Amino acid sequence: MRKKSDLPVKDCVVCGRPFTWRKKWEKVWDEVRYCSDGCRKRRGAKG
Repeated sequence: MRKKSDLPVKDCVVCGRPFTWRKKWEKVWDEVRYCSDGCRKRRGAKG
């Protein structure tokens, strides 16, 4: 088992907060851009 501190991290393109790799994103990690559904829904509202 890996420690949480060893998992990859990305910054959310909407809020800028860092978020950590999740098992459910294993096959699509390169495509993940948002930290949550809320940020994904707000993506067009920022600006």
